[in-house]
Amino acid sequence: MSGYLLFTALMVAGYYYNITFVQLGLIDLGTRLVGLSETDVSMWMAALALVTLIVAAVTGVTMDRRGWSTTLRTKLRLLFGVVCLQFALTLVAPMIRTVPAFGAWIVFASIGLGVGFPVSFSLAIDLVPVPDRGYVAAAITAIAYFLANAIPLSWSVDVFSQLMVAAMAPGILVLAVLSFASFDRLDAVLDVLGTRHETYGTGRFCHDTQVQARSLAFAVPVVLMFGVFFIDSLGFLRIIDTPSLLLSSWQSPDLSTRLFIAVAHVVGAVMAGVIYANYSLSRVFLWTFALFALTHVMYTSDLRIEAVFPTIAGSGTSPLNPALYAIAVSFYTTLNFALWPDLSTPETVGTHSAIGIGVAGWLATFSSTALALYFQAADLTLLSHLNVVQALSLLLLFGLAVGLYAKRMVELARETGGANA
Repeated sequence: MSGYLLFTALMVAGYYYNITFVQLGLIDLGTRLVGLSETDVSMWMAALALVTLIVAAVTGVTMDRRGWSTTLRTKLRLLFGVVCLQFALTLVAPMIRTVPAFGAWIVFASIGLGVGFPVSFSLAIDLVPVPDRGYVAAAITAIAYFLANAIPLSWSVDVFSQLMVAAMAPGILVLAVLSFASFDRLDAVLDVLGTRHETYGTGRFCHDTQVQARSLAFAVPVVLMFGVFFIDSLGFLRIIDTPSLLLSSWQSPDLSTRLFIAVAHVVGAVMAGVIYANYSLSRVFLWTFALFALTHVMYTSDLRIEAVFPTIAGSGTSPLNPALYAIAVSFYTTLNFALWPDLSTPETVGTHSAIGIGVAGWLATFSSTALALYFQAADLTLLSHLNVVQALSLLLLFGLAVGLYAKRMVELARETGGANA
């Protein structure tokens, strides 16, 4: 139980930090405090993604080659260093007023993020048994998003900084004890957890065949997850920048609306966890792409109806739209937490987590963030922007369905050929 609680707490804290302070807070910091244009901020965000990917790849490969991926204390110490760096960066962020200081902040933040991803995700092989990873991933997703949506906060770097500094301080103390303290009871617990990779290290999708970073078994999920992250950020950042959509959903003054969205996140996470644990990987991807496609069809349909019937434009967006969006987001987030350790062994978990999160997560997220800010700076209308997102989501859904159908046809052809032979 201690392993479950530790992994859940670490991942909830890390993900909450990334979806609030990093993704939303940096945009506010760059535009409002530093005075950069949205196009310039988009370039810095793209740089953050690229440097993070490079650092993550180097860290992941180093972890696997030096054996750090299977040494629990070493991973906890690396994570302690990451959290200390992020604590300092979070503390000073609201004081930044110049472009050079903003650029330096981006570089140091990239280092922290790049080291933190492979380290934190590789802890799954020590702390969470393979059959339970879907359920634990669902719990992480549900808690992080419930907190992010139910707690009313102004989306500014100042507010995020104050909250995260207060939350990270006790976390640093706990990690310091786990990393450096030595007494009998703690050592006994860490010794037990530190040997679990021998039992839990081989992921769910690696038992029948070895999954290599260059194989299709790894490359295809990376590409699909890149598409999911890209679509999510590209649509979400424009939606939350539209007051009529934002104030009727995630920043609604009505607590019941925010709680409705928060509960939708929980429902989506539970559904995704159950499907992931009991069905094939393709089922979760199909559900995710279908939900995103339906969500953006609903958003664009509302906008078209309002254009034809302007009298209903002031009524705001139905909370069903953001609630469905929340379910879709919880699906792919749950998948993201469980997938990379399940595509790995103790010898590859660092590298696979680094590539998976670096490419499919941060590179996709901040590339789409950069594109979303560029669209906005180019005065692309809301409907035109969401039409692009809708087209991409439908294309990915159709492409995945065709790919799965083709794969099944090939399998049947091989079976038939073998039987005839």
